Amino acid sequence: MKAYNIPGSIRHAILSILALIIVSGCSVTRGLKDNQSIVRKITIKGVDDEFADMAVNYVDKEQQPNNWLNLQFYYTFSKNGKKRIGEAPAVLDSNLVEFSRVQIERFLINKGYLKAKVADSIVIKKRKAELIFTAQQGPLFHIRNFKDSIYDEKVRDIYRKTRMQYTHVKPGSRFDTDSLAYDRDQLYQVMKRNGYFDFYRQYVTYEPDSNYNSSVVDLTMIIDNPPGKAEHPVYKINNTLITIARSNGRTTGKADTIQVDSQFRFVDYSGRFKPRTVTDYIFQKKGEIYDIDKQTLTTSRLSELNVFRNVPNPTYEKLPDSTNRLNSKIDIVPLKQMTDRVEAEFLFSGGRYGYNLGNTFTNRNIFKQAAALQIKFNWSVLFDNGSGNGTGIQNQDFRIGASLIYPRLILPFDFPNLAKFGVPHTTFSTNAQLFYQKGLVERKSFINSITYDFFDTPKKQHSITPISIEFSSGTIDPVAKAELLSQNRYSYVYLIGRTTFTSGSQYTYQVNARDLNTYKNFTYFRGSLDIGGNTLSLISKLVNAPKDTLGQRTLFGYAFSQYVKTELDYRWYRSLGGERQFIFRFNPGIGIPYGNSDQLIFEKNFYAGGANDMRAWLPRTLGPGQFNRSVYGNDTTTRNRLKYLDQFGEIKMVANAEYRYKLADDFFGAKLKGAFFMDAGNVWRLHEQEENPNGAFKFSNLWQSTAIGIGTGLRFDLNFFIFRLDAAFKFKDPQFTGSDQWVLIKHAGELFGGGSFKDKYRQTNGENYNFMQLNFGIGLPF
Repeated sequence: MKAYNIPGSIRHAILSILALIIVSGCSVTRGLKDNQSIVRKITIKGVDDEFADMAVNYVDKEQQPNNWLNLQFYYTFSKNGKKRIGEAPAVLDSNLVEFSRVQIERFLINKGYLKAKVADSIVIKKRKAELIFTAQQGPLFHIRNFKDSIYDEKVRDIYRKTRMQYTHVKPGSRFDTDSLAYDRDQLYQVMKRNGYFDFYRQYVTYEPDSNYNSSVVDLTMIIDNPPGKAEHPVYKINNTLITIARSNGRTTGKADTIQVDSQFRFVDYSGRFKPRTVTDYIFQKKGEIYDIDKQTLTTSRLSELNVFRNVPNPTYEKLPDSTNRLNSKIDIVPLKQMTDRVEAEFLFSGGRYGYNLGNTFTNRNIFKQAAALQIKFNWSVLFDNGSGNGTGIQNQDFRIGASLIYPRLILPFDFPNLAKFGVPHTTFSTNAQLFYQKGLVERKSFINSITYDFFDTPKKQHSITPISIEFSSGTIDPVAKAELLSQNRYSYVYLIGRTTFTSGSQYTYQVNARDLNTYKNFTYFRGSLDIGGNTLSLISKLVNAPKDTLGQRTLFGYAFSQYVKTELDYRWYRSLGGERQFIFRFNPGIGIPYGNSDQLIFEKNFYAGGANDMRAWLPRTLGPGQFNRSVYGNDTTTRNRLKYLDQFGEIKMVANAEYRYKLADDFFGAKLKGAFFMDAGNVWRLHEQEENPNGAFKFSNLWQSTAIGIGTGLRFDLNFFIFRLDAAFKFKDPQFTGSDQWVLIKHAGELFGGGSFKDKYRQTNGENYNFMQLNFGIGLPF
C-alpha cells in the first residue's frame, strides 16, 4: 500500500464524479413508469422487539426498500432497462406483499405464537409506498413437560448424556420450531461423531400435545430405529484409498502405486507426491469408529496445504458383510506446481515520482512433500524532480529473498502432531536488502532465520524463531559524512553507517486471526517479542573479545548489537448488523538497546505514517514527538539528505477507530463499501536527543505530542481481493505548538488551496504542507 499527495487535477476530478452522482440522485422515482410506485419503507407493528427486525427479513427481497446509492448507480449507469450496475428499484407488487404477509405469519407461529395473525396495508404518497404489516401475536406458547422415547438403549444413553450441552428444548422454554430443528441438528452431529454413519435427521421427530387455552405444550422427542433393525449400527474405519489425479483432473496412464501400510493405498497419477504428504493429515485411522469431525478435519488440513485444487470430503463404502466396517476413498486434484505473481505500483509525492516492482515465484511442491519454495524480489525507485539534491534517482531499495516452507515441524526430536488445529510450518529463509539514498548512504543487510508456526487451539497461533542471524553495514558518502560530523550529528553517522551483526530469537502469539475477514463480535491480539545479542554477549565475555574505539565488544572484527523489542496489536471488532462494523485498534511498541549497544539497529526502529497506521502522513514523515524539521533552517542539503531517515523512534503508540459499511452490492462487478476513520499516535525517542529536539517520550507531554488524522474511504470488494482508496486529513499536527496544532480547524480555508500558513511552512521547512493524503492499495488497513 502506498500513500500519495493528490494533485489538484485528480482531486478535482474525483470531487466532480462524486458531485455528479449526488446531483443525479435527486429523485428515487425518476426511472418508474406512470402506473408504478417504489417501496421506500417497511413498518412492522404488534411484534415483540426481539423479533421485529427479524420479521422484516421475511418480506420478499423484491419488496425491500433500495439502498439509496445502489438505486442511483442503477439509474445513472443502466440503459434501456438493462441492469449493468447498482440495484433495480423495488417496484410495488401486491402479490409479493401478500406472500410477505404469509411468510411473517409463519415466522411468528414458528417462534411460538401459535395463534398469530398478520394483516397488511399499503400507503402510497408521491409514488413512494410504505408497507405496513400489523400482527396480532396472541399468547406465547411454552413447553410444560418434555420427555423422550428412544428405542435403542445405546442411542438413548448418548442422547441423555450429551443433550444438556446443546439443548434449547426444556420445560419452561419457548415452544419454538427453530429450537427443535437446532436440537435435531446437534443430535445428528453427536451421533455422527460416535460411529453412527447411517444415522439420519429423519429418525428424530417431535410430537407436541398443545393446550390452546393454557398456551402450553407437552412435547415428546422420538428417535426411531432403522427399518427392520433392533438398533442403530456403529461403524469402524477399514482401508483407505488415496488417489491423486493429474493437474487436469484425469486419472489415466501410469500411476505411482504404493501400499503404505495395512490401511493406506496410495495411487498418484501426477507422480509428484510422497504418501506422507497426504497420510499425515488423514485423521480417521483403521479400527477407530467413524467420526464426522475427523472427516471434516482431514478435508480442511489437506486444503490448507495449498497444493491441491480440489479436496472433497472422503467417501465411504460399507463392506458387504456384517462387520460394520467402512472403506474410505479420497480423490484429490493438485494445483499447478509453479506459479509466478508480478506486482507493480506507481507513486507521486511532493514533486517526486517513482515505481515499485515486485515478483514472487513459487514452487508449491518441492521434494514431493508439499514444501513450498518462494523466491521474492522487490525493487523500489524514487526519482527527484530536480528541486532538492539534483536530478536522477533520489533513493532505491532492492530486496531479494528465498524461503523454504515445510508443512510440518522439522525438529531433531519427536514432537506431537499439532495439525489438529491447523497445519504447522517450518520456514527456512534468507533475505538480502540493498538501500541507497543519493548523496548519503548505501546500506546492505542480510537475514537468515528458522521459524516454526503452529496452533495449540483453533484460535491461538504461535510463531517461534529460535535463531535469526542478521548482518548489516552502511557506507556513507564521504562528503556527507564530513558535513554531518561537522554539525555534531554523529548519531546519524553511527545509525546509518555502522557495520554490525546480531543473533537473536523472536516469538509471536496471535489470537483469533482466522476471524479477521468475518463480521463476528471478537477481539484480535498479536504480540511479538524480539531479543538479540545475548548469546553473542556471553561468548564475547567468555573469550574476552576485544573492544572497539566506542568500548563495544567485537566478534570477528565487528561490534554486535544487543536489544529487546516488543510490539502489541489489539483490535476490538463489533458487528452493527448487516455488513456494518466498528473496529478499534491499539498498536504500541518499544525497543530498548542495552549491554553492548546504546542505539537500536537502523532496521529495528519504529516509523509512523503510511496507509496502515497514521494515514494522513506519508511513511516516515511523522514524529518523533514534536520534532519539527524546520530545525535545519537554511541547510537544505542536510534536510534533503536525511528526509525519510530522521523521523524515527524507539517507542511507538498508534490507535485507530474505523466504521465500515456497505454502499452498493454491484459497482461494476464489485461490492462497494465505505469507511470513516480516525487515527491517533506517533513515534518517540527513548531519551532526549540533540538531533531530534522535543522528540523524547514524556507522559506529561503525551497529548501535545500525539498526532490525529481523520478521513473516509472506499473499498472495492472483488471477493478474491479488496482494492482500497482512502482520503486522510491531518487534524492535529504535533510538530506545531498550542492551538496551532489543530491545523484542519485553524486553516480549513487552505485545505485545497494556498495561503499564508502554507507559504510560511514552505519558507521554514523547505517543502510543501499537505493536509490530505490519498492512499491506494490492496487489502484492508487492519
